[in-house]
Amino acid sequence: MEITVQKVLDALKYVDDPDLKKDLVTLNMIKDVAVDGKNIAFTVVLTTPACPMKDMIHNACMNAILHYVDKDAKVKINMTATVTSKKEKDETTLKDVKNIIAVASGKGGVGKSTIAANLALGLARMGAKVGLIDADIYGPSQHIMFGVVGDGPGSAEFNGQKKMSPVESYGVKINSIGFLAGPNQVIALRGPMATKALSQLFYETVWGELDYLIVDLPPGTGDIQISLCSQVPVTGAVVVCTPQEVAISDARKGIALFQLPQTNIPILGLIENMSWFTPAELPNNKYYIFGKDGVKNLSEELNIPLLAQLPLVQSVREAADAGRPAVLQDSTPQALAFTELAQHVAQQVAIHNANLLETV
Repeated sequence: MEITVQKVLDALKYVDDPDLKKDLVTLNMIKDVAVDGKNIAFTVVLTTPACPMKDMIHNACMNAILHYVDKDAKVKINMTATVTSKKEKDETTLKDVKNIIAVASGKGGVGKSTIAANLALGLARMGAKVGLIDADIYGPSQHIMFGVVGDGPGSAEFNGQKKMSPVESYGVKINSIGFLAGPNQVIALRGPMATKALSQLFYETVWGELDYLIVDLPPGTGDIQISLCSQVPVTGAVVVCTPQEVAISDARKGIALFQLPQTNIPILGLIENMSWFTPAELPNNKYYIFGKDGVKNLSEELNIPLLAQLPLVQSVREAADAGRPAVLQDSTPQALAFTELAQHVAQQVAIHNANLLETV
């Protein structure tokens, strides 16, 4: 029996996206179907790069064709990702950046920068092309966490103009004001100067093609956050907080800033950090030093996904200080936790992008 494009599409209607709970054809994720005898080729357009369900979707498509179309078919599937976060044509250095994710916190000291570093590396280890901007103008730390203290951005050209090329470490492209100041230098920037410094990190850096650009924001709700929301096409934000009530009070303000009508940045989820402490000599014990389930309860109250509850682990701090983030410690509980966090963030980006596709 002759194989047709329609038969291929009918078969792929049996394949659902695990996160979106709809079939790939209905979601308009199947493109460029070609049939030549028993040779079948098509593209699956994923809604986020480095999709953690990529292999599952690929195998499900293959099985659907062999089962519903022809068991002897030779199937070639191209898995790619679409760009939905920016609706207008972009001719800036961000033009090939698919998703920009802000990592924010209401107050300092909750582990936001550590999580931003491990999130960036977790996504990169899933196969994504990742960049990281250390937008914490007053307390940059990513150059330390990635072991590139003493390095600095190189020179590059973009549209005939001189720009910066990012520093690369562990496969992640990085730029930070920390490259431009010595360890004992104060970065004294106010208002417009701080905003200008932020803009330069984004638009004076030749990022190239990136699936994700992670932005490590300073704590609070000041000039940098407001400028980010107004100047940069942010896909969404994740908010980091400890379970302590004081931290949660500040996190509420950070969330509210992103949800203002004039900013309107989607909250991809909340991350509860330092959820508990387990001593090495008492592996079955959990001590809730900062309170229990505070961010989890906040996520339920505000109907925002809880992306992770991460314990307070000494080796995570040691790894950051040593310039080799904990997610690189293969098969350790902390590495697995950060990898799972990266998967959850990728899934939320996928859901967000799919919702945008449905409204276009």
